[in-house]
Amino acid sequence: MTSRRELIQRVFDRLFEAFGPQEWWPAKTPTEVIIGAILTQNTAWKNVKQSIACLRRNNLLDFEALHRLSESELALLIRSSGYYNQKARKLKAFCEHLQTRWQGDLSLFLSQETGPLRKELLQIYGIGPETADSILLYAAFQPSFVVDTYTCRIFHRHGWVAEDIGYDELRDYFMDCLEPDVEYFQEYHALLVRAGHLYCRRKPFCDFCPLNGWTEG
Repeated sequence: MTSRRELIQRVFDRLFEAFGPQEWWPAKTPTEVIIGAILTQNTAWKNVKQSIACLRRNNLLDFEALHRLSESELALLIRSSGYYNQKARKLKAFCEHLQTRWQGDLSLFLSQETGPLRKELLQIYGIGPETADSILLYAAFQPSFVVDTYTCRIFHRHGWVAEDIGYDELRDYFMDCLEPDVEYFQEYHALLVRAGHLYCRRKPFCDFCPLNGWTEG
């Protein structure tokens, strides 16, 4: 019987051999990571890229500048990301929290220990567990494993986890047996997203998937 730690490592090795390093997250600064993590909720990254490009053209990839915008002004700028009114409200909520609690000091906010920072992120309107862990891992560079729909789908379809497994339970599935390693967590998350995007869709394309036919565990 393969241990969970061995299983997780073998999945990583197969995906890495197939896809190579992914060099994620596709953002240049912690600010851009956070904006992207909020905007990418329920939409494809290609749509988020358009919104981020629009903000960049208007010199608005800055939380202080975004804080000065009205919610309606911001919504117009991020239309391409979908659900733009809701996402404008979420971005404004983050800006307000950062200004009110941290005097706009993003570096200080992100320098907290992982537990307290994650708890505080989850208290901000519009930031759920996946978004919080994305911010922790890619903006704060803290070892918090990100799981998403692809993670659950891939591991469920191979019989390694239950289909209805909760977010925190699936996150613990990885974190309970892995050493806290930011680069490894980043790479693993990116590889699962790549495999899910190419093969493990709602209608799976299994024939060429690196994990095809593998059910050991």
